[in-house]
Amino acid sequence: MSMWESALKDTVQAIEPLDAGKVEEASVHLDQLTKPPGSLGRMEDVAKQLAGIRREIKPDLGRKAVIVMAGDHGVCEEGVSAFPAEVTPQMVMNFLNGGAAVNVLSRQTGTDVICVDIGVNAELSHPSLHSRKVRFGTANMAKGPAMSREEAAEAVMVGVRLVEELAGQGYGLLATGEMGIGNTTPSSAILAVLGGKDAALAAGRGTGIDDKRLLHKQAVIARAIEVNRPDPADPLDVLAKVGGLEIAGLVGVILGAARRRIPVVVDGFISSAAALVASRLSPLSASYMIASHLSQEQGHAMLLEEIGLTPMLHMDMRLGEGTGAVLALPLIEAAVRIMKEMASFADAGVSGASTPANG
Repeated sequence: MSMWESALKDTVQAIEPLDAGKVEEASVHLDQLTKPPGSLGRMEDVAKQLAGIRREIKPDLGRKAVIVMAGDHGVCEEGVSAFPAEVTPQMVMNFLNGGAAVNVLSRQTGTDVICVDIGVNAELSHPSLHSRKVRFGTANMAKGPAMSREEAAEAVMVGVRLVEELAGQGYGLLATGEMGIGNTTPSSAILAVLGGKDAALAAGRGTGIDDKRLLHKQAVIARAIEVNRPDPADPLDVLAKVGGLEIAGLVGVILGAARRRIPVVVDGFISSAAALVASRLSPLSASYMIASHLSQEQGHAMLLEEIGLTPMLHMDMRLGEGTGAVLALPLIEAAVRIMKEMASFADAGVSGASTPANG
């Protein structure tokens, strides 16, 4: 076992269940507030989940950030995307210069954008860039493994260690984002292998490819699975053979967040592929995830079902970058405010549901 895989094993073993007592305490508190029981719907579920994660019913989540992992994919040479691979480094610079959709939404929601080069196939330099490059893009998974097992474990640990840094800086609410032209292809392959789905069901249109290219993409995914024969019982093997560097980095972000008892808001299709791998490495980690939205990408609902997550928003989005996750952050903060600021029946002098006056 490599040093990186050993570190990953230690991370997984350090993840603990949610505090069930605090979940129950939060539930009791919610039912004492001036509203019919359960009337705030999913917001109440999130409030209880946060209590279990943070071990307090009125947690202070601190600073919030979206972590945008960026990496390139050798499978792009198969023509699976409507955009050329050169767009990946160009978009990374756009993130760093504040011009992308995730930057706009993050400014609106008071969220910091943490952009990470974990595997872009270009030399990048910028004062705000977190340079954590494991390799210059993956290999073509249609011809062999996307990366070695050691590289996959190293990329996961990049995410874990980044969360450690951010936790030390007062970040208590994290969102996942990504950039990598062609990355719906490995994400679809991960769904096909770990979810036991046919490539035709797992693969969608990604950046907006036509019917002919979609059929080709599905064939490429099926070929990659046939060539590599990833083991569904070994999530790291799947990640190495048909995954991506930015996907692996997000696996680490999710596992690192779970280890540090930090809620992690999962974005769309690619982020959810990472979440599925994380949940297979550590089933306990799923309890720390909040699904932000349902993407238009056809495999996203299947991914969320595999993990056992229910999306908060239905916005017909399919951009990635962490945009859907950032949009959900104010709702999560709202759940905390309800717990902290809403009056109870006793405080407000309002008759509760069990009294005759309430009917």
